[in-house]
Amino acid sequence: MAGKIPQPFIDQVINQTDIVDLIDGYVELKQKGREYTACCPFHSEKTPSFTVSPDKQFYHCFGCGAHGTAISFLMEHEGLQFVEAIEVLATKLGLQVPQEAGFSKPDDNQNQFHALDLANQYYRRQLRNNKSAVQYLKQRGITGQIADVFDIGYAPEGFDNLKKEFSDRIDIKTLEQVGLLAKKEEDRSYDRFRGRIMFPIKDTRGRVIAFGGRALGDAMPKYINSPETPLFHKSNSLYGLYEARQTRGKISQLIIVEGYMDVVALAQHEIKNSVATLGTATNSQHVRNLLRYSSDLVFCFDGDRAGNAAAWKALEQMLPEYKDGIDIRFAFMPPGEDPDSLIRDSGKNTFLQHIQQSLSLSEYFFKKLTTDIDTSTPDGLAKLANSAKPLLAKLPACVFKDLMLKELNQRVGTTVSQPSTLQSGSGSRSARSSSSRTPKYTKTRLAIALLLREPQLAKFALPIEDLTRLNPVPGIPLLIQMLDIIENNSEISSVVLLERFRGKEAYPHLQKLLEWDPPDMANREASFRGTMNRLKDDVRRAGLDAMVSKDL
Repeated sequence: MAGKIPQPFIDQVINQTDIVDLIDGYVELKQKGREYTACCPFHSEKTPSFTVSPDKQFYHCFGCGAHGTAISFLMEHEGLQFVEAIEVLATKLGLQVPQEAGFSKPDDNQNQFHALDLANQYYRRQLRNNKSAVQYLKQRGITGQIADVFDIGYAPEGFDNLKKEFSDRIDIKTLEQVGLLAKKEEDRSYDRFRGRIMFPIKDTRGRVIAFGGRALGDAMPKYINSPETPLFHKSNSLYGLYEARQTRGKISQLIIVEGYMDVVALAQHEIKNSVATLGTATNSQHVRNLLRYSSDLVFCFDGDRAGNAAAWKALEQMLPEYKDGIDIRFAFMPPGEDPDSLIRDSGKNTFLQHIQQSLSLSEYFFKKLTTDIDTSTPDGLAKLANSAKPLLAKLPACVFKDLMLKELNQRVGTTVSQPSTLQSGSGSRSARSSSSRTPKYTKTRLAIALLLREPQLAKFALPIEDLTRLNPVPGIPLLIQMLDIIENNSEISSVVLLERFRGKEAYPHLQKLLEWDPPDMANREASFRGTMNRLKDDVRRAGLDAMVSKDL
């Protein structure tokens, strides 16, 4: 039975990982004194405010407040879970991930990933051997090179190809679980994809999690997707994201299109930064995923009624997720065209002209709302205000919201709502972050911060039984937990000590303390000893108070 990753191995991976080397593989770091700097990979900026400390093995952005360890970076930048981040780091270090017996690993889907990978290899072999499928792709302008980049394949006609192919390697239940087989009756299953060009859908690590199948001719439905499975959730997946991310650093811009062939056709013409929403309307999770990888998004839709409806849906989903510093635009193809047909028929430059002529979020917002409203009349202006207000209310407090309200006020000619962000001085995330980043100075908090920086200071700590007498004092239980961990791991490093608290209530507080730089940090041993002496006085007073209370 698969198990969870042993704690000693997790500690080993954290200790052997150099956060500078890791992050330098994503953004170009430049040394500045004892730290390294770069433009933040988590938000758009021109002046570097992102720092990486090799001493602390910690990164921090003074612009957007992003911070954390090497594990945090992978989880945030790559969209990984904790276990996946450990596995990625272990692979980079050339280590084999062990597992403790008797425990069930949360993402133990190796058999399912294996089945999908074998199916992908099978479909690719079938494509090479099927002239009709190859000819279809050539007619669509797709070369073998691009087909290889996206691992495009072909599912031949027939109802039991996969059963025959994998009868000795994969059980039927697994093939059903990942959506490769469909069940017609309780005891009968058959190939879900038949006679279709196959587009593997991958996760952020490049593993196949599902497929999309396109009919060669005019057969309906034109497209079939894998059903929802333990590995695949359509509302959380983007086709082409893995391929788009095979470049260094944060993607400068993402173009969001509607179909597989749009993504592939754009890549064929050297536009390799497009993704598709798998035939579903853009939802809030899509938006969050997109913004994780780029702060510059262009939603590219067909110019018909359906395309306009899809664009408006995307705008509505974008509003609650909006934050200052991002750039959202909307591009529409000419009537009767989609990105695939336009770039094939008219070329790359024509397509890019439409992208360059795209509407900003604010432009599209007011253009859409005023399309069927006569704004030359008081009734029309009132209708505009009535339509816009509930939508603008979805925006979080930010400068953009104030500017949108100002624009609405100018159009309507009256005050619809008073801007609050600029007046209250609370709009900038960096302003909020800087005030919340400075912990209140207390001796207990200082002791924790010092211990977090240099766990070996624990040898100067008071006995845990003495500190227990101060338990009602805030921070004492956390200090005791840290000392207990260090006592059982005498060589523990700062970052490993921090990671022991991941997922616990204390974790974000410890992160802030790792960034905290009070003057007492200059001589850590002297500061820690002094803090322990002050806590010793508190213990003595607590003991006296207890004796007095007992006598009374």
